[in-house]
Amino acid sequence: MLQPSKQQILRLYKHLIRYGNQLQLTDKNYFLGRIRREFREGRGLSDPVQIEFNFKRGETLLRKGRIL
Repeated sequence: MLQPSKQQILRLYKHLIRYGNQLQLTDKNYFLGRIRREFREGRGLSDPVQIEFNFKRGETLLRKGRIL
């Protein structure tokens, strides 16, 4: 497995925040808070499998527009 770089993770974070600001039928504050909390909790991860899983989860959210 190829672990995402810090730059890729930061780019994903920015894209998710932009996506959250465009939401209309969902509580923006809840969504943005959840994104921030997930990234804050994931900051300390060292297991490459967990990092890859969380990264793919974020990408899937952007691609499909659904929370997993």
